[in-house]
Amino acid sequence: MVLDHLILKVNDAATSARFYAEVLGLGVDGERGPFTVVRVTPDLTLQLAPWGTDGGDHLAFAMSRDEFDAVFERVRANGIPYGDSFHAVGNGKGPGEETGARGPGASLYLFDPDRHLIEIRHYDAPAP
Repeated sequence: MVLDHLILKVNDAATSARFYAEVLGLGVDGERGPFTVVRVTPDLTLQLAPWGTDGGDHLAFAMSRDEFDAVFERVRANGIPYGDSFHAVGNGKGPGEETGARGPGASLYLFDPDRHLIEIRHYDAPAP
């Protein structure tokens, strides 16, 4: 069994889709009914629902070390506050280390445009 899709409430689907594409590097598959579909993996999509939100959901994205470094660079280039812990977004430190589905890994935390907590992580060993 695998997760197929997740519906994420957002305030403005176009703004959110742009964040997920331009900052996290995900693909946007277009519109399907009321949803804007963001491709996370070949087998998983986020369906952005423009139903309004106060944020507060937590989405953790595991990626390779190279992908992590590229996303982290885009976070910094866009001036997005980040932190080394889920309770320290904005401290400008990181990455930290947290445990995920595959054990401990390097993690960085930030907020999307709707104040959903975004965690990016990799399980690869640090570069020498």
